[in-house]
Amino acid sequence: MPPAEAIDRASTNPPAPGLTLLLTSPRVPAALLTRDAWSALEQAREIHARAADEPLVVAVTAAGLTVTPASQGGIPALARELLDRAAHAPVVWLGSGDGDPGLSDAIAAAVSVLDEPPAVEVLVGSWDVPGGRLLDVVTAMDRLRSPGGCPWDGEQTHDSLIPYLLEESQEAIEAIRAGDRDHLVEELGDVLLQVVFHARVGEEDPKAPFTIDDVAAVLVEKLIRRHPHVFADAEATTPAEVEAQWARIKEQERLARG
Repeated sequence: MPPAEAIDRASTNPPAPGLTLLLTSPRVPAALLTRDAWSALEQAREIHARAADEPLVVAVTAAGLTVTPASQGGIPALARELLDRAAHAPVVWLGSGDGDPGLSDAIAAAVSVLDEPPAVEVLVGSWDVPGGRLLDVVTAMDRLRSPGGCPWDGEQTHDSLIPYLLEESQEAIEAIRAGDRDHLVEELGDVLLQVVFHARVGEEDPKAPFTIDDVAAVLVEKLIRRHPHVFADAEATTPAEVEAQWARIKEQERLARG
Protein backbone atom coordinates (compact mmCIF):
# COMPACT_ATOMS: atom_id res chain seq x y z
CA MET A 1 0.00 0.00 0.00
CA PRO A 2 1.31 3.53 -0.73
CA PRO A 3 2.01 5.72 2.30
CA ALA A 4 -0.76 8.02 3.50
CA GLU A 5 1.30 11.05 2.48
CA ALA A 6 1.39 9.84 -1.12
CA ILE A 7 -2.37 9.28 -1.10
CA ASP A 8 -2.99 12.78 0.24
CA ARG A 9 -0.67 14.30 -2.35
CA ALA A 10 -2.47 12.44 -5.16
CA SER A 11 -5.87 13.60 -3.93
CA THR A 12 -4.76 17.25 -3.78
CA ASN A 13 -3.07 17.08 -7.17
CA PRO A 14 -5.60 15.54 -9.55
CA PRO A 15 -4.53 14.70 -13.12
CA ALA A 16 -4.37 17.74 -15.37
CA PRO A 17 -6.87 18.17 -18.19
CA GLY A 18 -5.75 17.02 -21.59
CA LEU A 19 -6.32 14.48 -24.34
CA THR A 20 -4.37 11.23 -24.50
CA LEU A 21 -4.52 9.20 -27.71
CA LEU A 22 -3.81 5.64 -26.62
CA LEU A 23 -2.36 3.59 -29.48
CA THR A 24 -1.89 -0.17 -29.30
CA SER A 25 -0.82 -3.00 -31.57
CA PRO A 26 -3.69 -5.07 -32.98
CA ARG A 27 -1.30 -8.05 -32.99
CA VAL A 28 -0.91 -8.11 -29.20
CA PRO A 29 -3.68 -9.20 -26.78
CA ALA A 30 -5.66 -6.09 -25.93
CA ALA A 31 -5.21 -6.30 -22.16
CA LEU A 32 -1.40 -6.38 -22.41
CA LEU A 33 -0.87 -2.68 -21.91
CA THR A 34 2.08 -0.85 -20.43
CA ARG A 35 1.97 0.46 -16.89
CA ASP A 36 1.77 4.04 -18.21
CA ALA A 37 -1.23 3.10 -20.35
CA TRP A 38 -3.16 1.58 -17.45
CA SER A 39 -2.23 4.55 -15.28
CA ALA A 40 -3.59 6.99 -17.87
CA LEU A 41 -6.81 4.99 -18.12
CA GLU A 42 -7.30 4.87 -14.37
CA GLN A 43 -6.69 8.60 -14.01
CA ALA A 44 -8.93 9.62 -16.92
CA ARG A 45 -12.20 11.34 -16.17
CA GLU A 46 -13.59 10.09 -19.47
CA ILE A 47 -12.58 7.26 -21.83
CA HIS A 48 -13.88 7.34 -25.37
CA ALA A 49 -13.68 4.89 -28.27
CA ARG A 50 -15.16 4.44 -31.71
CA ALA A 51 -17.09 1.23 -31.06
CA ALA A 52 -17.96 -0.95 -28.09
CA ASP A 53 -16.85 -4.17 -29.78
CA GLU A 54 -13.22 -3.11 -30.33
CA PRO A 55 -10.92 -5.62 -28.54
CA LEU A 56 -9.22 -2.87 -26.55
CA VAL A 57 -12.58 -1.47 -25.45
CA VAL A 58 -13.69 -4.92 -24.33
CA ALA A 59 -10.48 -5.37 -22.32
CA VAL A 60 -10.73 -1.95 -20.66
CA THR A 61 -14.40 -2.48 -19.85
CA ALA A 62 -13.60 -5.90 -18.38
CA ALA A 63 -11.13 -4.14 -16.07
CA GLY A 64 -14.02 -2.18 -14.57
CA LEU A 65 -13.59 1.10 -16.47
CA THR A 66 -16.37 2.86 -18.35
CA VAL A 67 -15.89 3.55 -22.04
CA THR A 68 -18.17 5.90 -23.97
CA PRO A 69 -18.73 5.11 -27.67
CA ALA A 70 -18.11 8.01 -30.02
CA SER A 71 -21.01 9.98 -31.42
CA GLN A 72 -22.09 9.29 -34.97
CA GLY A 73 -20.73 12.55 -36.41
CA GLY A 74 -17.77 12.75 -38.76
CA ILE A 75 -14.08 12.80 -37.89
CA PRO A 76 -13.78 16.63 -37.62
CA ALA A 77 -16.75 16.75 -35.24
CA LEU A 78 -15.25 13.94 -33.15
CA ALA A 79 -11.93 15.77 -32.91
CA ARG A 80 -13.63 18.96 -31.71
CA GLU A 81 -15.71 17.06 -29.18
CA LEU A 82 -12.70 15.29 -27.70
CA LEU A 83 -10.75 18.55 -27.41
CA ASP A 84 -13.70 20.31 -25.82
CA ARG A 85 -14.02 17.61 -23.18
CA ALA A 86 -10.26 17.47 -22.65
CA ALA A 87 -10.19 21.20 -21.88
CA HIS A 88 -11.82 20.50 -18.51
CA ALA A 89 -10.72 16.97 -17.56
CA PRO A 90 -8.25 14.22 -18.52
CA VAL A 91 -9.69 12.33 -21.48
CA VAL A 92 -8.36 9.17 -23.14
CA TRP A 93 -9.20 8.07 -26.66
CA LEU A 94 -8.79 4.33 -27.27
CA GLY A 95 -7.30 3.90 -30.71
CA SER A 96 -9.12 1.51 -33.03
CA GLY A 97 -7.58 -1.46 -34.79
CA ASP A 98 -7.35 0.42 -38.08
CA GLY A 99 -5.63 3.43 -36.54
CA ASP A 100 -8.66 5.75 -36.88
CA PRO A 101 -7.75 7.22 -40.28
CA GLY A 102 -7.87 11.02 -40.31
CA LEU A 103 -8.44 11.52 -36.59
CA SER A 104 -4.94 12.71 -35.68
CA ASP A 105 -4.96 15.17 -38.59
CA ALA A 106 -8.39 16.45 -37.56
CA ILE A 107 -7.22 16.93 -33.97
CA ALA A 108 -4.12 18.81 -35.17
CA ALA A 109 -6.29 21.06 -37.35
CA ALA A 110 -8.72 21.73 -34.50
CA VAL A 111 -5.90 22.50 -32.05
CA SER A 112 -4.38 25.03 -34.45
CA VAL A 113 -7.45 27.32 -34.28
CA LEU A 114 -7.91 27.26 -30.49
CA ASP A 115 -6.58 30.13 -28.41
CA GLU A 116 -5.84 27.86 -25.45
CA PRO A 117 -5.87 24.26 -26.67
CA PRO A 118 -5.63 21.42 -24.17
CA ALA A 119 -2.51 19.31 -24.03
CA VAL A 120 -2.54 16.42 -26.49
CA GLU A 121 -0.37 13.37 -25.92
CA VAL A 122 0.15 10.23 -27.99
CA LEU A 123 0.74 7.28 -25.67
CA VAL A 124 1.85 3.92 -27.09
CA GLY A 125 0.30 1.22 -24.93
CA SER A 126 1.78 -1.83 -26.63
CA TRP A 127 4.29 -2.66 -29.33
CA ASP A 128 4.49 -5.43 -31.88
CA VAL A 129 6.50 -8.46 -30.83
CA PRO A 130 9.12 -9.77 -33.30
CA GLY A 131 7.30 -11.71 -36.00
CA GLY A 132 4.01 -10.01 -35.24
CA ARG A 133 3.42 -9.13 -38.89
CA LEU A 134 3.23 -12.84 -39.67
CA LEU A 135 -0.22 -12.73 -38.08
CA ASP A 136 -1.21 -10.19 -40.74
CA VAL A 137 -0.13 -12.63 -43.44
CA VAL A 138 -2.31 -15.36 -41.97
CA THR A 139 -5.25 -12.98 -41.61
CA ALA A 140 -4.95 -11.72 -45.18
CA MET A 141 -4.70 -15.26 -46.55
CA ASP A 142 -7.76 -16.30 -44.58
CA ARG A 143 -9.71 -13.38 -46.05
CA LEU A 144 -8.64 -14.27 -49.60
CA ARG A 145 -9.58 -17.91 -49.16
CA SER A 146 -12.89 -17.38 -47.33
CA PRO A 147 -16.32 -16.89 -48.97
CA GLY A 148 -16.48 -13.42 -50.50
CA GLY A 149 -12.72 -13.38 -50.99
CA CYS A 150 -10.72 -13.98 -54.16
CA PRO A 151 -12.29 -16.50 -56.58
CA TRP A 152 -8.87 -17.58 -57.89
CA ASP A 153 -7.41 -18.15 -54.43
CA GLY A 154 -10.56 -19.96 -53.39
CA GLU A 155 -10.26 -22.68 -56.03
CA GLN A 156 -6.58 -23.54 -55.56
CA THR A 157 -5.41 -26.93 -54.26
CA HIS A 158 -2.07 -28.29 -53.07
CA ASP A 159 -1.51 -29.74 -56.55
CA SER A 160 -2.44 -26.57 -58.43
CA LEU A 161 -0.04 -24.54 -56.29
CA ILE A 162 3.01 -26.72 -57.03
CA PRO A 163 4.17 -24.64 -60.05
CA TYR A 164 4.02 -21.45 -57.99
CA LEU A 165 6.00 -22.98 -55.13
CA LEU A 166 8.70 -24.00 -57.59
CA GLU A 167 8.64 -20.65 -59.40
CA GLU A 168 8.83 -18.53 -56.24
CA SER A 169 11.63 -20.68 -54.82
CA GLN A 170 13.62 -20.29 -58.01
CA GLU A 171 13.11 -16.53 -58.05
CA ALA A 172 14.30 -16.32 -54.45
CA ILE A 173 17.44 -18.21 -55.43
CA GLU A 174 18.03 -15.78 -58.29
CA ALA A 175 17.64 -12.82 -55.92
CA ILE A 176 20.21 -14.34 -53.55
CA ARG A 177 22.69 -14.87 -56.36
CA ALA A 178 22.11 -11.34 -57.66
CA GLY A 179 22.80 -9.86 -54.22
CA ASP A 180 19.72 -7.64 -54.51
CA ARG A 181 18.48 -7.00 -50.97
CA ASP A 182 15.08 -5.50 -51.88
CA HIS A 183 14.40 -8.18 -54.47
CA LEU A 184 15.30 -10.89 -51.97
CA VAL A 185 12.91 -9.48 -49.35
CA GLU A 186 10.12 -9.49 -51.92
CA GLU A 187 10.83 -13.01 -53.16
CA LEU A 188 11.10 -14.44 -49.65
CA GLY A 189 7.67 -12.92 -49.05
CA ASP A 190 6.38 -14.81 -52.08
CA VAL A 191 7.86 -18.05 -50.71
CA LEU A 192 6.22 -17.34 -47.35
CA LEU A 193 2.93 -16.81 -49.15
CA GLN A 194 3.15 -20.32 -50.58
CA VAL A 195 3.66 -21.80 -47.09
CA VAL A 196 0.71 -19.85 -45.66
CA PHE A 197 -1.40 -20.67 -48.74
CA HIS A 198 -0.80 -24.42 -48.42
CA ALA A 199 -1.56 -24.27 -44.70
CA ARG A 200 -4.84 -22.46 -45.39
CA VAL A 201 -5.79 -25.06 -47.99
CA GLY A 202 -4.88 -27.73 -45.45
CA GLU A 203 -7.45 -26.35 -42.99
CA GLU A 204 -10.20 -27.39 -45.39
CA ASP A 205 -9.06 -30.98 -45.84
CA PRO A 206 -12.07 -33.13 -44.85
CA LYS A 207 -9.97 -36.11 -43.72
CA ALA A 208 -6.74 -34.78 -42.27
CA PRO A 209 -6.90 -30.99 -41.78
CA PHE A 210 -3.92 -29.02 -40.49
CA THR A 211 -3.27 -25.36 -39.77
CA ILE A 212 -0.36 -22.93 -39.95
CA ASP A 213 0.10 -23.53 -36.21
CA ASP A 214 0.57 -27.24 -36.88
CA VAL A 215 3.20 -26.41 -39.49
CA ALA A 216 4.99 -24.08 -37.08
CA ALA A 217 4.79 -26.56 -34.20
CA VAL A 218 6.35 -29.36 -36.24
CA LEU A 219 9.10 -27.01 -37.38
CA VAL A 220 9.91 -25.88 -33.83
CA GLU A 221 9.98 -29.47 -32.58
CA LYS A 222 12.34 -30.42 -35.39
CA LEU A 223 14.66 -27.48 -34.75
CA ILE A 224 14.90 -28.36 -31.06
CA ARG A 225 15.33 -32.08 -31.74
CA ARG A 226 18.06 -31.58 -34.32
CA HIS A 227 20.00 -29.01 -32.29
CA PRO A 228 20.70 -30.89 -29.05
CA HIS A 229 23.98 -28.97 -28.76
CA VAL A 230 21.87 -25.83 -28.27
CA PHE A 231 18.71 -27.06 -26.56
CA ALA A 232 20.15 -30.08 -24.67
CA ASP A 233 23.51 -31.33 -23.41
CA ALA A 234 25.03 -32.67 -26.63
CA GLU A 235 28.32 -31.28 -27.92
CA ALA A 236 28.99 -29.98 -31.42
CA THR A 237 31.41 -27.11 -31.69
CA THR A 238 32.16 -26.97 -35.41
CA PRO A 239 29.92 -26.74 -38.48
CA ALA A 240 31.13 -30.19 -39.57
CA GLU A 241 30.12 -31.72 -36.23
CA VAL A 242 26.73 -30.03 -36.45
CA GLU A 243 26.16 -31.41 -39.95
CA ALA A 244 27.14 -34.92 -38.87
CA GLN A 245 24.85 -34.73 -35.86
CA TRP A 246 21.99 -33.41 -38.00
CA ALA A 247 22.40 -36.28 -40.48
CA ARG A 248 22.54 -38.83 -37.68
CA ILE A 249 19.37 -37.52 -36.02
CA LYS A 250 17.59 -37.32 -39.37
CA GLU A 251 18.43 -40.97 -40.07
CA GLN A 252 17.15 -41.97 -36.65
CA GLU A 253 13.88 -40.17 -37.41
CA ARG A 254 13.59 -41.97 -40.74
CA LEU A 255 14.09 -45.37 -39.10
CA ALA A 256 11.57 -44.53 -36.39
CA ARG A 257 8.98 -43.73 -39.06
CA GLY A 258 9.63 -47.11 -40.64
